[in-house]
Amino acid sequence: MSQWWQWQPSAAQDVSNSFAVIGVGRFGGAVCRELIRAGAEVLAIDLNGRAIDGLLQQLPAIAARIVDCTDEEALRAAGALDVGTVVVAISEPIEASITATLIVKDAPETRVQQVIARATSDLHEKMLRRVGADKVVFPSKMQGARLGQELMRPNLLERLRLDDRNSIEEIKVPQAFVGRSLRDLNLRKSYSVNVLAAGPANQLMVNPPASHVLRADEVLVVMGSAEALEALPSR
Repeated sequence: MSQWWQWQPSAAQDVSNSFAVIGVGRFGGAVCRELIRAGAEVLAIDLNGRAIDGLLQQLPAIAARIVDCTDEEALRAAGALDVGTVVVAISEPIEASITATLIVKDAPETRVQQVIARATSDLHEKMLRRVGADKVVFPSKMQGARLGQELMRPNLLERLRLDDRNSIEEIKVPQAFVGRSLRDLNLRKSYSVNVLAAGPANQLMVNPPASHVLRADEVLVVMGSAEALEALPSR
């Protein structure tokens, strides 16, 4: 049976780590799983009770509501306007995804800072952007798990998977690293990752010296296990 309860982010003022996912099919469900795995606060919304029940079987702790996403007051009552980021994961009917995007972005007193919407065509993408979508994704190009990872790690630029365990990632220099040298940070010891390159995006220095001091406008190319890379500061 679907679980119904009043939901709102635990931190009244800070909504940056709270998300709502509208539509919990294969794509939306993958987004939910990745966000929950990363420790985010997630509200799952779908009009289909079976879809909600199926998600709750996989993620018993998730907040889930059966809601018509084209109904502004229903979305407000569910708590979808009180999160930092909304993922509109439904694709059909197109008018429903467009309406949901418009509501969460522009409804009075909405606290939503970012809307990411799923599109099925170039025209659909254009319409979503016109009603306020900050980012539009195509599931064939970006799967739900990858989107969830990007939402939790906004400084992640590129990822090259080497095998089932290890990857190479290009990331924006986290704020916690700005003004510090690679020697001081000692990322191999502190995070179990190796620094392959550093510097401005268009002038990367391969195998940078330990004396290199990181700046806010630079990027890092690092290699390590998935667990080690995810442990790096996300902002």
